[in-house]
Amino acid sequence: MLDRLVLIMERLRDPENGCPWDREQTFASIAPYTIEEAYEVADACERDDMAALKDELGDLLLQVVYHSRMAEERGAFAIGDVVTAICDKMIRRHPHVFGDGRSPGWEALKAEERRGHADASALAGVALGLPALLRAEKLQKRAARVGFDWPDADGPRAKIIEELAEVESAPDAEARAEEIGDLLFAVVNWARHHHVDAEAALRSANAKFERRFRSMEALADGGFATLDLAAQDRLWDRAKAAEKSPVSAPDSAPSPPR
Repeated sequence: MLDRLVLIMERLRDPENGCPWDREQTFASIAPYTIEEAYEVADACERDDMAALKDELGDLLLQVVYHSRMAEERGAFAIGDVVTAICDKMIRRHPHVFGDGRSPGWEALKAEERRGHADASALAGVALGLPALLRAEKLQKRAARVGFDWPDADGPRAKIIEELAEVESAPDAEARAEEIGDLLFAVVNWARHHHVDAEAALRSANAKFERRFRSMEALADGGFATLDLAAQDRLWDRAKAAEKSPVSAPDSAPSPPR
């Protein structure tokens, strides 16, 4: 079945009879779609929606075939080379399954693969295209493997307080943006020391905010934007309470932090 998809992509990219839009795409123009499809796969997994997961995996597979086809047109590699490479890698990284039963460990195997590459840094291979929170965590973990890390969560917690002060004392917008970046990096570090996935935690917080905000809009019956902040806060309390109980909280509940 993969061969059929490969042939479809070859036809779409045909210089004479292909699709004009597909023909003009490049690695750079397609990459954002690849990232988007990966997120949609993750979303289907989170919702445990098997029908959506099937569709989204197909969309993601199309992205792999798309990039492979463009690489083949350059004479770099083809889809078969991609499949062969990942098969070889998985066998190489699982000697305890496919080899003599002994394994030096996943990270040791990956480190061995990186030897001989132009970039020998402990941070090599942490993709620039990752979401910022996820990339921050990966960079911190890589640094920790070579001993550059706080001994416990107190270090990053103190760093958060320090960075907050630097945000407040920033002399201009550019400096403030830089300090807020440092603050976010410190928060990721603190989350990591508490064994919390910062990317997943923020994704959950986003979903919670969206759920409660939509509930507020429903409670306002189309008039949410006309309410003052105090009235909106009361609706927030009701939306928050409704998640824990079928009975809405009274309008006099204290305003929640946002």
